[in-house]
Amino acid sequence: MTEQSAHEKYEFKKKLESLRNKKGRSTELISLYIPPDKQIFDVTNQLKDEHGQAANIKSKLTRTNVQGAIESLLSRLRYLDKVPENGIVYFTGAVDIGANKTSMESEVIVPPEPITVYKYHCDSSFYLEPLEDMLKDKGTFGLLVLDRREATVGLLVGKRIQALRNLTSTVPGKQRKGGQSAHRFQQLRLIAIHDFYKRIGDAASEIFLAVEPKDFKGILIGGPSPTKEEFYAGEFLHHELMKKILGLFDTAYTDESGLSELVNAAGDRLQDLELIGQKNAVRAFFKELIADSGKVAYGETQVRANLEINAVDVLLLSEDLRAERVTTTCSVCGYENKWTRRWKPGEPAPTAGNCPNCGASLEVIDVTDVVDELSALADKSNAKVVFVSTDFDEGSQLMNAFGGIAAILRYSTGV
Repeated sequence: MTEQSAHEKYEFKKKLESLRNKKGRSTELISLYIPPDKQIFDVTNQLKDEHGQAANIKSKLTRTNVQGAIESLLSRLRYLDKVPENGIVYFTGAVDIGANKTSMESEVIVPPEPITVYKYHCDSSFYLEPLEDMLKDKGTFGLLVLDRREATVGLLVGKRIQALRNLTSTVPGKQRKGGQSAHRFQQLRLIAIHDFYKRIGDAASEIFLAVEPKDFKGILIGGPSPTKEEFYAGEFLHHELMKKILGLFDTAYTDESGLSELVNAAGDRLQDLELIGQKNAVRAFFKELIADSGKVAYGETQVRANLEINAVDVLLLSEDLRAERVTTTCSVCGYENKWTRRWKPGEPAPTAGNCPNCGASLEVIDVTDVVDELSALADKSNAKVVFVSTDFDEGSQLMNAFGGIAAILRYSTGV
C-alpha cells in the first residue's frame, strides 16, 4: 500500500467533511462499501434486490429517491471492470439543499487503506466511520519522565501528547533524622526508591500494554541522571516492553510539561515522525521571524506574491485551512475580480453581488481551493510543502495568528 502524501491526506479529509455535512430528508442516502475481493456480480444482484424491496416504502417521494439512487449505483457499476486493490466506496442519494428542494448527488472514493467488509447502508446521512478511522493517527509511542520525587506516564498518539498518570513518591530526602544510623537510613531510602520505581513500572506497563500492539512504535524515557538509568537498568517495565525502549533522554521536568520536553529531546531519534518534522518547520519560521531577517512571509497575499517570483523555500499550510479563491466577472462591462473567502463544508456557494462599475449582476466563473493553488505554485518552484496540524501549540499559533499560511523564503524579497 502506497502511503498518502500530506496533500492527499488533506484532500481526503476535506472530502469527508463535505460528505459529513450532506443530509437527506429520510433514509434516502446510500453508502456502498465494496472490498477488493467482492465480486461485482454479487453487488449488482443485491442492489437489484434492494431496488425491489424499496417498492414497499410508503412515502412516494422517499421510494422514488431511494430507487433513483440505486439505479444510479447500478449504472456506475456497469463501467467498473475490476474493484481497485483498496476497494471502492460509493455515496449517492437525494441531498436536502434547502427551500424544500433536494438534489441527487453522487461521490466515489477509492480509500487510502483497504476496505475489509462489504456494506450497503441506507440512512438520512452517509455512513463514514470506516473512512474516518483511516484519518486517525496510527503510530503510538509510550512516554515516561521520572525522578525520585515524581513520574508522569503518557502517550504520543500521532501528533497529540496525552498525559495519563502522575505519581509522587515517599522517598525521604538525603538528610536523615536523628536517632537513625547512616547505614540504616540509606537502606530505608533505597527500599523506598525501589518501591517507587516498581510503582512507576507497573503503572507504565498497564498503560503501554493496553495500546494495540501493531500501533505501538516504542517507548521514550526521560528524566535527570542517574534516575532514568537506574530505572532502565532495574527492568521495572514488563519484559515485552523492555524490548520497545527507543532511548533515554535528559529532561528537567517530570510533570506533564516534561512529556513535551521528552518528545523534543527525542527529535533526532524520531526524525521520521511527522510531528517532529512539522515542529521543526514551524520553529524555523518563528526563528526567522524573531530575527527579523526578512526571510519569512505570512498571509495569503504575501505568500502568493513570493511564490510567484520563486522565492519560497518552505510553504507552511495548516491542515485546518479551508479557503477558496473566487473569480467573478461582469458580462456587461467586462469587470473582473478575484477574492478569497474562508471555506466551510456545507456552506452555500458565494454570492457574487453587483458590479462596482455598472451595477449589473456579477457572475461566479471560477472557484479554486487556495491550498491546491498555493501547492501548485510551490511545486513549480520546487518549494517544500509542509502541512501543519493544530494539535500542538506552534501549529495552533500558525493557524490562529497567521491565518494558516506562511513561508520561509530563500532570500529577503521585501514583498
